[in-house]
Amino acid sequence: MADTSQNMHNGNNRNLTPKGKFFDFSLLIIVMFLIAFGLVMLYSTSSYSAMEDYGDAAYFLKRQLLSTAIGMVVFVAAIFINYHFWYKIKWFIYVASIFCVLLVLSPFGHTVKGARRWLRLGPLSLQPAEVVKVGLIIVLAAFISYSGSHMKKLKNNVVYCILAVAAAGITGIVTNNLSTAIILMGIAYIMLMIGNSKPAWLIIATVLGAVAVVAFLIWFFNNVDSASHFRFKRLLAWRDPEKYASDTGFQTLQALYALGSGGFFGKGLGQSMQKLGFIPEAQNDMVFSVICEELGLFGGICLIILFILLIWRFMVIANNAPDLFGSMLVVGVMAHISLQVILNIAVVTNVIPNTGVTLPFISYGGTSVLFLLAEMGIVLNVSRQIQVPVTVSQQAGRLRQRAHAR
Repeated sequence: MADTSQNMHNGNNRNLTPKGKFFDFSLLIIVMFLIAFGLVMLYSTSSYSAMEDYGDAAYFLKRQLLSTAIGMVVFVAAIFINYHFWYKIKWFIYVASIFCVLLVLSPFGHTVKGARRWLRLGPLSLQPAEVVKVGLIIVLAAFISYSGSHMKKLKNNVVYCILAVAAAGITGIVTNNLSTAIILMGIAYIMLMIGNSKPAWLIIATVLGAVAVVAFLIWFFNNVDSASHFRFKRLLAWRDPEKYASDTGFQTLQALYALGSGGFFGKGLGQSMQKLGFIPEAQNDMVFSVICEELGLFGGICLIILFILLIWRFMVIANNAPDLFGSMLVVGVMAHISLQVILNIAVVTNVIPNTGVTLPFISYGGTSVLFLLAEMGIVLNVSRQIQVPVTVSQQAGRLRQRAHAR
């Protein structure tokens, strides 16, 4: 920790505010660039389908701009709200997020294209699964912080797993959204691995779980020729997308065509052919394929590097956070974004079956961008609490500035 703090002092003076407080301007710049880039690519990707379906090429862009504007207000507020405040209301946030999911079963629930996963509140719609992600990160960070060195005890791990499984299970069953449940469990797993001082049993459980999944997939592909359930169809389409080109493999094939036709530098912004009705809902989980078609492999790699830089800043802040709670909050956000980026790109490149996971900051989704900005605000508030060593020369310089000001 001391070495890291010294490195921050030597190499990150540009992140000091005029008053000498640390603030991660690098993270702020990356987030703002991702938001701006996402809006540009959203318009490029969705303009054709928006004109066809709604008679307004900027239909999706306008809705995303509204959500982004609201998200920026939440973002700024979260930067200035001390992150320890979330510790005080952790149980309220956790229970409220679960309650939001259960409201999907009420008359407030809204069905879109056969999936009942939204809440309709007048002209606004909310996807409660995004609320659960934030609620789970806060309550698990608080639990790990409260348990401290006792986190290695079995009973604490059992309570932790109950919190994670309850959130993931209720969300997955009520909204019939397996991908969100997987992400929630992934967030909990990563936070537990980092927060547990002796995760040997967790590593053993991970290996056994991985072996069980591989064994199931081998059995499935050797014994199941066809299935009526849509998730089984997705697995079969992942194995051989050309065989199911007219059904569940269509979207994957079109995305692969987009990736291949873009070349290294792409066809140019707005010049994609696959977005012209070939890729269904191109502005959602398949937006990365259009980015690669228009900006080429170069553009795709640059975007991946940008996400890597984002994760790196998370690591810096987590390593230097004032306390365990702040550190685990940042770890939770880092896990959330990392998992979604990896899963989204893996789906687009057909490394894994189609899951419907969106690309953070880039894909269309008002609730997603709203709560992502809330998470970024919390992370930046943690960065504001970092204590930065001050040298004698820096202190003398500040005294001179105060003297001149007088």
